[in-house]
Amino acid sequence: MLPLHLRVSMRSGGMKRVPAYAGTTASWRAGRWTVLATVAENPASPFQATESASVDQASLYLWVKTFHLVFVIAWMATVFYLPRILVNLAETSGQADVQARLQLMGRRLYGFGHSMFGIAVILGGVLWFYFGISGGWLHAKLTLVALMLVHFIVTGRWLKGAAKGKSLPSPTALRWFNELPLLGLIVVVWLVLAKPF
Repeated sequence: MLPLHLRVSMRSGGMKRVPAYAGTTASWRAGRWTVLATVAENPASPFQATESASVDQASLYLWVKTFHLVFVIAWMATVFYLPRILVNLAETSGQADVQARLQLMGRRLYGFGHSMFGIAVILGGVLWFYFGISGGWLHAKLTLVALMLVHFIVTGRWLKGAAKGKSLPSPTALRWFNELPLLGLIVVVWLVLAKPF
C-alpha cells in the first residue's frame, strides 16, 4: 500500500496532514482533537488528487483568515479613533471651523468603519461555516465583538447628535469610554489564541 497524506479539518479550524495508507482508517489524537478518516484508494494517481485538494483548501483557509484579520484591524482602528474625535469636539466647543472639520472626519470614519466591519463579518462567516471553526471560545468572542459593535454605534449616535447641537459627555468621560474597547480586544485576542473552551 502506498502512503498518502490526507488533509483533515480540526475543530480548532486549523489543518493537519496525517500519514495513512489507502483503504485504511487514520486516527490522530493531540490534546482536544481527534481525527478519524478513511483513505480512499486511487490506483491511477495515489498522491495527486489528495495533495492538490489539500494545498488548495489550506491556501484558501489562510487567505480568508488573513483578510478577515486585516478588515478586523481596520475596523478596530475606527473603534479606537472615533471616540478621540468626540473628545476633540467636546474640548473645542465654540470653534465653528474646527468643529466642522472634526464632524466631517467623524462622519467619514464612521462610514468607513461600517464597511470594514461588514466585510470582516462576511469573512468570519466563511471561516465559521465553511471551514468549520467552532467552540465555546468562539461564542464568547462573538459576544465581546457584539458589545464592541454596540460601543461603536453609540459613538456614532453621539457624533450625529453633536452635529445637531446636542451636548456631549465630558472629555474625561469620553476618554474613559475610549478605553473600553481595548479591554474587550485583549480578551478577544486571548480567546482566539488560547481557545480555552
